[in-house]
Amino acid sequence: MRQDHAGALLEILEQFAVRGVNLSRIESRPTKTTLGSYCFSIDCEGHLRDKRVAEALEGLHRVCPQVYFLGSYPRANGRRPEIGVGFSDSEFDAARAWVNGLSR
Repeated sequence: MRQDHAGALLEILEQFAVRGVNLSRIESRPTKTTLGSYCFSIDCEGHLRDKRVAEALEGLHRVCPQVYFLGSYPRANGRRPEIGVGFSDSEFDAARAWVNGLSR
């Protein structure tokens, strides 16, 4: 987080929530630099090539001073995550095409 303020954690979590990306783990640790300064470690379901995951990371990059990406790897059980209605890559493509068509 850039600074400790009301809603700072929400700004991080909403990057995933509004895109339908499920978090499988989140941890917070104090940075020990200043009071109220924390770093977060997050695991999410999906792959970097999934548009919803990529957009969530783009959103994190906008609201966080530093984002470290440690990698994408397959799930141990080999199953793909369940993706809710409105969050598939094709639905993201259709929404982007609709927005692009508005300016014509």
